[in-house]
Amino acid sequence: MNSCMQPHSPMFDLAVSTADAVLKQQTLAASLFDALREGTKKGNGIFRDAYGEGENFAHRLMAKTARDLGFDVDYDAAANTYLTMAGSDRTRPRVIIGSHLDSVADGGNFDGAAGVVTGLIAINSLKEAGYRPLCDITVMAIRAEESVWFTTTFFGSLAALGKITPDVCETKKRVDTGKTLAEHLRACGGDPDGLKIDEPYLKRSEVAAFVEVHIEQGPVLEAEKLPIGIVTGIRGNYRLPAARIIGEYSHCGVPRPYRHDSVLAGADFIHALDGLWREWNAEGKDMAFTIGKFFTDPQQHALTKISGEVSFSLDVRSVDPELLSELEKRVHTIANDIAGHHGVQFDLGVATRAAIGTVTPSILASFEVGASELRIPTRLIASGASHDAAAFAHAGIPMGMLFVRNANGSHNPFEKMEIADLLQAARLLTWWLVKNCAE
Repeated sequence: MNSCMQPHSPMFDLAVSTADAVLKQQTLAASLFDALREGTKKGNGIFRDAYGEGENFAHRLMAKTARDLGFDVDYDAAANTYLTMAGSDRTRPRVIIGSHLDSVADGGNFDGAAGVVTGLIAINSLKEAGYRPLCDITVMAIRAEESVWFTTTFFGSLAALGKITPDVCETKKRVDTGKTLAEHLRACGGDPDGLKIDEPYLKRSEVAAFVEVHIEQGPVLEAEKLPIGIVTGIRGNYRLPAARIIGEYSHCGVPRPYRHDSVLAGADFIHALDGLWREWNAEGKDMAFTIGKFFTDPQQHALTKISGEVSFSLDVRSVDPELLSELEKRVHTIANDIAGHHGVQFDLGVATRAAIGTVTPSILASFEVGASELRIPTRLIASGASHDAAAFAHAGIPMGMLFVRNANGSHNPFEKMEIADLLQAARLLTWWLVKNCAE
């Protein structure tokens, strides 16, 4: 990665480790999360709707905070917000620290926002320690990461990278308002006509690296009592959004050999996938699968009726591209075997796929060194969820990612991240900026 920071000095270690410095970071983080909660709370949870008032409030808050701290603020055509610590040589490729500020409806206060807050703490620590980087260091507050609003994922990231086709803004409608993405974008000060594939706001040659800090959305760090995790990769997925098993409706008294029971076939399908998961876990192979929907037809099903059709969804994931390809093949093989055994048909529908987000090995290794030097307890961990960092990795930009411990899962009002854990991630991120961007 290109050098972008002035040489490391002992003064920096003293500046980030004093009680006063830690208290300042803690106060800044706590005040931002309090303001986010107060400004976007709706009912029990958080409502930061993509290209709506909740997300707008979060972007205004981060922009004002950055200006008050002395940083530059800029926006692109997708209304992403860029908070920049200017470097002495602004022609050098910049380092971007980023995450999203939208949430699901009735969500939690830390999902996405934790990464933006961590980035602000990191560059403010550098500023207060008297450092001026050689290149720009930008904290990117990203729009519309959550797919629930416009049924499209990573819109803000992809738009900034020039990966959005012109029709998306006019064809995608927000699920609750019915208005197009273009209408919402214009209302937020964006410019859908300015989203040009041939002239992206973030050019590959102008970005040295992208780092995302995010709360863990699973229980691993909490269970192992670790404040942060170093992400090894972002799992790709193979999805069947609308699959069906078609059997035959019949009376519940029909003997087993004459049944074509779609429910039993579905149960065997799930059991077979779970057996494969157990087998691969034992062999150290990475995978996960989820049946998010599984239901019979309410117009047809009855207590004394063999169900002739089951609808279901399937999401299978892995951080290994070869295993992900193998999983797709296994799904078809298992479905065919069970179809023959039960005398049913599987209609798997149209599949969708998301590529794996590959972490740059040198960034991962550097985080490991930093955690050891700073004596921060951590572990390597794969990301089961998708993140904006994957979009940057797919664009060929070096990428790294850190998780922060978070109890009670994510996408719910009960997310429970501790500020002390976030500060550990900020320490490691700041260390990385100094050590790995130095001449």
